[in-house]
Amino acid sequence: MNFNSSTQAKITWCPGCTNSAILIAFRQAVSELVEEQKVELKNVVILSGIGCHGKITDYVNFNSFTSLHGRLVPTMTGVKIGNPSLSVFGFSGDGDTFDEGVAHLAHAARRNSDINLFIHNNQLFALTTGQATALSPKGFKGRSTPEGNLEEPFNPLLFVLGAGASFVARTYALDIPGTKDIMKKAAEHKGFSFVEIVQPCITFFDTREALKDKRYFLDETYPTNNLSIALEKVQEQGEKIPFGIFYENQRPSFEELLHNGLK
Repeated sequence: MNFNSSTQAKITWCPGCTNSAILIAFRQAVSELVEEQKVELKNVVILSGIGCHGKITDYVNFNSFTSLHGRLVPTMTGVKIGNPSLSVFGFSGDGDTFDEGVAHLAHAARRNSDINLFIHNNQLFALTTGQATALSPKGFKGRSTPEGNLEEPFNPLLFVLGAGASFVARTYALDIPGTKDIMKKAAEHKGFSFVEIVQPCITFFDTREALKDKRYFLDETYPTNNLSIALEKVQEQGEKIPFGIFYENQRPSFEELLHNGLK
């Protein structure tokens, strides 16, 4: 693509931050989507919430917007309603979405808004130096839980499947090619796309070593159109953790119904 997708803004994430890998994957995904004529560059819109992830809008030379804390999803929905021809990508943290914004997430999944939501899941509030979120594991010791987190975390994929999301996937931040491919597939899906990006925070919760031998990828025989199997698969949290596309179902999006009516 004859287009410079980066900006002159200085990257201020921690040295080695895995957000940079997500940024690279997204730049590559958009470049390939444009080259393949699956999206138009002028129609690409990227939005972010509040948190370490939020600076991603400073580093990509696309139409962009930074929302209020927890209000990313309704902002994305408003953008898509206002101009259905836009390709809307949102980046959010686990705290931004599953603490402040969890109700908005549930309703966007339920109504199948045609937006792409990528969650940087580092299992804590990293920007404010390590407090627990709704996705922090039980026993996690951080700034807000020095004796250990007492609460059971949400299972993010189980949550959105239960709410009605029509595209649900999990990828790993440091797997740039895999993340790029899933981002592209999410973009091509017509409906609510939810991608959990498991993201070690190298400063406050470095899970790289713990995840090293736990990850495995769904093979080509996995039936992505079976909700019952997806609900079972996303609950695997033992010695091995599955990655890939768990569920994809085509049904009319909220915007199609809004603009075309019930047919």
